[in-house]
Amino acid sequence: MTVRPYLPFLIALLCCVLLSGCGSRSWHKGGVPGSRPYTVRGKTYYPLKSARGFVEEGTASWYGPGFHGKTTANGETYNQYAMTAAHKILPLGTQVRVTHLGNGRSIIVRINDRGPFVDDRVIDLSRAAATRLNVVGPGTARVRVQSLGGVERMQDDGDLTGEFYVQVGAFADRINADNLISILSQSGNKGRLVYGSNNMWNVQVGPWPDSFGAQRQLDVFRGMYPGAFVVGDK
Repeated sequence: MTVRPYLPFLIALLCCVLLSGCGSRSWHKGGVPGSRPYTVRGKTYYPLKSARGFVEEGTASWYGPGFHGKTTANGETYNQYAMTAAHKILPLGTQVRVTHLGNGRSIIVRINDRGPFVDDRVIDLSRAAATRLNVVGPGTARVRVQSLGGVERMQDDGDLTGEFYVQVGAFADRINADNLISILSQSGNKGRLVYGSNNMWNVQVGPWPDSFGAQRQLDVFRGMYPGAFVVGDK
Protein backbone atom coordinates (compact mmCIF):
# COMPACT_ATOMS: atom_id res chain seq x y z
CA MET A 1 0.00 0.00 0.00
CA THR A 2 2.85 2.40 0.70
CA VAL A 3 4.12 2.27 -2.91
CA ARG A 4 0.95 3.74 -4.42
CA PRO A 5 1.92 7.42 -3.89
CA TYR A 6 5.04 6.76 -5.98
CA LEU A 7 3.21 5.07 -8.87
CA PRO A 8 2.62 8.28 -10.90
CA PHE A 9 6.28 9.20 -10.46
CA LEU A 10 7.43 5.78 -11.70
CA ILE A 11 5.16 5.98 -14.74
CA ALA A 12 6.47 9.45 -15.58
CA LEU A 13 10.06 8.27 -15.19
CA LEU A 14 9.44 5.33 -17.52
CA CYS A 15 7.95 7.63 -20.15
CA CYS A 16 11.01 9.87 -19.98
CA VAL A 17 13.32 6.91 -20.53
CA LEU A 18 11.34 5.74 -23.55
CA LEU A 19 11.13 9.18 -25.09
CA SER A 20 14.84 9.79 -24.66
CA GLY A 21 15.51 7.17 -27.33
CA CYS A 22 13.33 8.87 -29.96
CA GLY A 23 15.05 10.59 -32.84
CA SER A 24 18.06 8.25 -32.77
CA ARG A 25 19.11 6.15 -35.77
CA SER A 26 19.89 3.17 -33.51
CA TRP A 27 17.66 0.07 -33.58
CA HIS A 28 19.77 -2.71 -32.02
CA LYS A 29 18.46 -4.59 -29.02
CA GLY A 30 21.42 -6.15 -27.29
CA GLY A 31 24.16 -8.39 -28.65
CA VAL A 32 26.56 -6.94 -31.19
CA PRO A 33 25.24 -3.46 -32.07
CA GLY A 34 23.51 -3.40 -35.42
CA SER A 35 23.89 -7.13 -36.16
CA ARG A 36 20.29 -8.15 -35.62
CA PRO A 37 17.41 -7.74 -38.08
CA TYR A 38 15.51 -4.48 -37.62
CA THR A 39 12.35 -2.97 -39.03
CA VAL A 40 11.87 0.57 -40.32
CA ARG A 41 8.65 1.83 -41.90
CA GLY A 42 7.25 -1.68 -42.05
CA LYS A 43 10.27 -3.18 -43.86
CA THR A 44 12.66 -5.60 -42.17
CA TYR A 45 16.39 -5.44 -42.94
CA TYR A 46 18.86 -8.28 -42.36
CA PRO A 47 22.44 -7.00 -41.81
CA LEU A 48 25.19 -9.02 -43.46
CA LYS A 49 27.52 -11.06 -41.24
CA SER A 50 30.45 -10.37 -43.55
CA ALA A 51 31.29 -7.58 -45.99
CA ARG A 52 33.73 -9.72 -47.96
CA GLY A 53 33.38 -9.06 -51.70
CA PHE A 54 30.55 -6.55 -51.31
CA VAL A 55 30.18 -4.04 -54.15
CA GLU A 56 27.16 -2.10 -55.40
CA GLU A 57 26.19 0.99 -57.35
CA GLY A 58 23.36 3.37 -56.57
CA THR A 59 22.44 6.78 -55.27
CA ALA A 60 24.31 8.34 -52.35
CA SER A 61 22.80 11.04 -50.15
CA TRP A 62 24.11 12.75 -47.02
CA TYR A 63 22.89 13.68 -43.55
CA GLY A 64 24.23 16.26 -41.16
CA PRO A 65 22.85 18.97 -38.87
CA GLY A 66 19.61 17.22 -37.99
CA PHE A 67 21.46 14.19 -36.60
CA HIS A 68 24.71 15.74 -35.36
CA GLY A 69 25.25 14.73 -31.73
CA LYS A 70 22.68 11.94 -31.75
CA THR A 71 23.37 8.25 -31.25
CA THR A 72 24.30 6.12 -34.25
CA ALA A 73 23.38 2.47 -34.74
CA ASN A 74 26.68 1.28 -33.23
CA GLY A 75 26.27 3.45 -30.14
CA GLU A 76 28.64 6.24 -31.15
CA THR A 77 27.72 9.92 -31.13
CA TYR A 78 27.19 11.03 -34.70
CA ASN A 79 29.74 13.58 -35.86
CA GLN A 80 28.89 15.10 -39.23
CA TYR A 81 32.52 16.18 -39.63
CA ALA A 82 33.92 12.63 -39.38
CA MET A 83 34.43 10.35 -42.38
CA THR A 84 31.56 7.96 -41.70
CA ALA A 85 28.42 6.77 -43.43
CA ALA A 86 25.18 4.86 -42.94
CA HIS A 87 24.28 1.68 -44.80
CA LYS A 88 21.24 -0.55 -44.45
CA ILE A 89 22.93 -3.97 -44.28
CA LEU A 90 26.74 -3.73 -44.23
CA PRO A 91 28.31 -4.79 -40.91
CA LEU A 92 28.92 -1.82 -38.65
CA GLY A 93 32.59 -0.90 -38.66
CA THR A 94 33.10 -1.87 -42.31
CA GLN A 95 35.50 0.33 -44.27
CA VAL A 96 34.21 1.10 -47.77
CA ARG A 97 35.51 3.02 -50.75
CA VAL A 98 32.87 5.32 -52.23
CA THR A 99 33.50 6.53 -55.78
CA HIS A 100 31.49 9.36 -57.36
CA LEU A 101 30.69 7.99 -60.82
CA GLY A 102 30.11 11.48 -62.18
CA ASN A 103 33.36 13.21 -61.23
CA GLY A 104 35.65 10.28 -60.38
CA ARG A 105 36.35 11.42 -56.82
CA SER A 106 36.89 8.63 -54.28
CA ILE A 107 36.90 8.49 -50.48
CA ILE A 108 37.06 5.88 -47.74
CA VAL A 109 34.47 5.95 -44.95
CA ARG A 110 33.55 3.75 -42.00
CA ILE A 111 30.00 2.44 -41.64
CA ASN A 112 28.69 3.31 -38.17
CA ASP A 113 24.98 3.88 -38.78
CA ARG A 114 21.88 2.53 -40.51
CA GLY A 115 20.11 4.09 -43.49
CA PRO A 116 19.23 5.68 -45.85
CA PHE A 117 15.66 4.40 -45.83
CA VAL A 118 14.73 5.59 -49.31
CA ASP A 119 14.41 2.81 -51.88
CA ASP A 120 16.72 4.23 -54.56
CA ARG A 121 19.55 5.21 -52.19
CA VAL A 122 22.33 2.88 -51.10
CA ILE A 123 24.47 4.95 -48.70
CA ASP A 124 24.08 8.05 -46.51
CA LEU A 125 27.33 10.01 -46.19
CA SER A 126 28.39 12.28 -43.38
CA ARG A 127 28.66 15.96 -44.24
CA ALA A 128 32.47 15.72 -44.37
CA ALA A 129 32.39 12.74 -46.72
CA ALA A 130 29.75 14.35 -48.93
CA THR A 131 31.81 17.55 -49.11
CA ARG A 132 34.87 15.68 -50.39
CA LEU A 133 32.79 13.96 -53.08
CA ASN A 134 31.04 17.23 -54.01
CA VAL A 135 27.62 15.85 -53.05
CA VAL A 136 26.53 18.48 -50.51
CA GLY A 137 25.27 20.96 -53.11
CA PRO A 138 23.42 18.55 -55.43
CA GLY A 139 22.23 16.48 -52.45
CA THR A 140 22.65 13.11 -54.18
CA ALA A 141 25.04 11.42 -56.60
CA ARG A 142 25.51 8.13 -58.39
CA VAL A 143 28.28 6.17 -56.63
CA ARG A 144 30.00 2.82 -56.39
CA VAL A 145 30.39 1.34 -52.89
CA GLN A 146 33.11 -1.29 -52.36
CA SER A 147 33.99 -3.03 -49.13
CA LEU A 148 37.65 -2.85 -48.14
CA GLY A 149 37.61 -4.86 -44.95
CA GLY A 150 38.91 -8.37 -45.48
CA VAL A 151 38.68 -8.13 -49.27
CA GLU A 152 41.36 -10.04 -51.17
CA ARG A 153 42.31 -9.98 -54.86
CA MET A 154 41.65 -6.25 -55.33
CA GLN A 155 43.02 -4.86 -58.58
CA ASP A 156 44.60 -1.43 -59.13
CA ASP A 157 41.42 -0.12 -60.72
CA GLY A 158 39.34 -1.22 -57.72
CA ASP A 159 37.95 -4.32 -59.43
CA LEU A 160 37.78 -7.57 -57.48
CA THR A 161 38.47 -10.99 -58.97
CA GLY A 162 36.76 -14.14 -57.83
CA GLU A 163 33.22 -15.43 -58.07
CA PHE A 164 30.44 -12.86 -57.80
CA TYR A 165 26.70 -13.31 -57.94
CA VAL A 166 23.67 -11.06 -58.26
CA GLN A 167 21.12 -11.75 -55.53
CA VAL A 168 17.65 -11.19 -56.95
CA GLY A 169 15.42 -12.42 -54.15
CA ALA A 170 15.14 -13.89 -50.65
CA PHE A 171 12.27 -16.07 -49.44
CA ALA A 172 11.22 -17.66 -46.17
CA ASP A 173 9.41 -20.37 -48.18
CA ARG A 174 11.75 -22.53 -50.27
CA ILE A 175 8.99 -23.30 -52.77
CA ASN A 176 8.86 -19.63 -53.76
CA ALA A 177 12.64 -19.58 -54.12
CA ASP A 178 12.56 -22.71 -56.30
CA ASN A 179 9.89 -21.10 -58.49
CA LEU A 180 12.12 -18.09 -59.09
CA ILE A 181 15.07 -20.36 -59.92
CA SER A 182 12.86 -22.04 -62.52
CA ILE A 183 11.85 -18.70 -64.05
CA LEU A 184 15.49 -17.62 -64.22
CA SER A 185 16.48 -20.90 -65.90
CA GLN A 186 13.79 -20.49 -68.54
CA SER A 187 15.27 -17.11 -69.46
CA GLY A 188 18.77 -18.56 -69.81
CA ASN A 189 20.17 -17.50 -66.42
CA LYS A 190 21.95 -19.90 -64.09
CA GLY A 191 20.61 -19.51 -60.58
CA ARG A 192 21.61 -21.01 -57.26
CA LEU A 193 19.92 -21.30 -53.88
CA VAL A 194 21.77 -20.32 -50.69
CA TYR A 195 20.30 -20.55 -47.21
CA GLY A 196 21.84 -17.53 -45.52
CA SER A 197 22.37 -15.98 -42.11
CA ASN A 198 19.18 -13.98 -42.71
CA ASN A 199 17.30 -17.30 -42.25
CA MET A 200 16.02 -16.95 -45.81
CA TRP A 201 16.44 -18.85 -49.08
CA ASN A 202 18.52 -16.47 -51.18
CA VAL A 203 18.25 -16.71 -54.96
CA GLN A 204 21.48 -15.72 -56.71
CA VAL A 205 22.45 -15.59 -60.39
CA GLY A 206 25.98 -16.11 -61.70
CA PRO A 207 28.82 -16.49 -61.22
CA TRP A 208 30.88 -13.73 -62.83
CA PRO A 209 34.70 -13.75 -62.53
CA ASP A 210 34.96 -10.17 -61.29
CA SER A 211 32.91 -7.56 -59.43
CA PHE A 212 32.59 -5.22 -62.42
CA GLY A 213 31.03 -7.97 -64.54
CA ALA A 214 28.50 -8.74 -61.83
CA GLN A 215 27.78 -5.04 -61.44
CA ARG A 216 27.01 -4.70 -65.17
CA GLN A 217 24.58 -7.61 -64.92
CA LEU A 218 23.04 -6.05 -61.82
CA ASP A 219 22.01 -3.05 -63.91
CA VAL A 220 20.06 -5.46 -66.15
CA PHE A 221 18.35 -7.31 -63.31
CA ARG A 222 17.33 -4.22 -61.36
CA GLY A 223 14.60 -3.48 -63.90
CA MET A 224 12.85 -6.73 -62.90
CA TYR A 225 14.18 -7.04 -59.36
CA PRO A 226 14.64 -3.54 -57.82
CA GLY A 227 16.14 -4.94 -54.61
CA ALA A 228 18.91 -6.90 -56.35
CA PHE A 229 22.53 -6.48 -55.26
CA VAL A 230 25.98 -8.01 -55.82
CA VAL A 231 27.45 -10.59 -53.44
CA GLY A 232 30.89 -12.20 -53.44
CA ASP A 233 31.32 -15.91 -52.91
CA LYS A 234 33.10 -16.77 -49.66
